[in-house]
Amino acid sequence: MEKSEKLQKILSRVGVGSRRSMEQAIIDGRVSVNGKIAKLGDRAIATDVIRYDGRVINHKDSLMVACRVLAYHKPEGEICSNRDPEGRPSVYDRLPPLNTGRWLNIGRLDLNTSGLLLFTNDGELAHRLMHPSHEVTREYAVRVFGDVTAEMLELMTKGVEIDGQMNKFDKIEFNGGEGINRWYKVFLHEGHNREVRRMFEYFELKVSRLIRVSYGDIKLERTIPRGGWIELGLNDVNYLRSLVDLPRENETFVKPVAGKKETKRDLYKKAAQIKRAVRRHKERLYEGRVKKTRSANH
Repeated sequence: MEKSEKLQKILSRVGVGSRRSMEQAIIDGRVSVNGKIAKLGDRAIATDVIRYDGRVINHKDSLMVACRVLAYHKPEGEICSNRDPEGRPSVYDRLPPLNTGRWLNIGRLDLNTSGLLLFTNDGELAHRLMHPSHEVTREYAVRVFGDVTAEMLELMTKGVEIDGQMNKFDKIEFNGGEGINRWYKVFLHEGHNREVRRMFEYFELKVSRLIRVSYGDIKLERTIPRGGWIELGLNDVNYLRSLVDLPRENETFVKPVAGKKETKRDLYKKAAQIKRAVRRHKERLYEGRVKKTRSANH
C-alpha cells in the first residue's frame, strides 16, 4: 500500500506554510484533494491532486524529499523576495533549481545588508526557525560612523524603546578600527525589522556596513564569495533541526569526501568554482539587460 501523510505535513514540507497555518487553512476550506474539500485529519499520497486556494501544489515524491539547507553570501543590493516591481536583483536569482518544492529563506536581510542567509526546502524547518519561541542567536559585524560611548553600549544591552517597541542587543563588543569609523560585533536573537540599524540610529550614529556573519553555529565561510552559496552537510542540517525539535535527517545531497578531510587546496578549488559560477551569472544578467535594451530601442 502506498505511503500516505497528513495534508498539513505535506503542505508544510513543500513550503506552502507552517504546519499550524496549514491546519487552519484546511479548517477554513482552502485545501482540496482530488477535487474534494479536505477536512482536518485527511491524508494524501504522492499521486493525489492537492490544491491550495485553487492552485495545484507540486508535492510528488514529497514523502521522500531530503531536508536541504543552503548557506548564501548575500551581497548588498539584493532583495529577499521572488518578485519585485522595480526589477531589482533577488537572492533567489542564483539558487539551484529544485525538482520538488521551493527554496525558502530563513529570515531576511534588508537591501543594504550583506552576509549569511540560509535557505531550505523544508517549510516546517523554515517556519520553526523564524518563530519567536525558537529565535537563534545571530552575529553581525557592524561598521559605525560616529563616537560610541560606554553609556550607549550599556543602554544597547539593557534595551531602548523605539517607536513603541523594545529593542536590545544580547551583547555588543568593540572589534577594531581607528578614528571615526569603528567595527563592532553585535549578537541578538530577536528579529525586529532593521533592528541593528535602528538601534544605532536611535543614538544618532550611522551604520556604514552591516554584515551577518553567523546564524547560531553556522558561520559565513570565507570561501563563499558574495553571490555564492554552498549546501550544508548532514551534521549542520541536523544541528539546525535539533534547535527546533525536529527529527534528524538521514539523507543528504552533499557528497562526502571519502576517507579524508578537505585540505586547504580542496577548499580553494571549491571557492574558485563558486567564483566562476557567480561570474557567469553576472555575465548572463548583463547580456540579458543588453538584449532588453536593444529590443526596446527597436
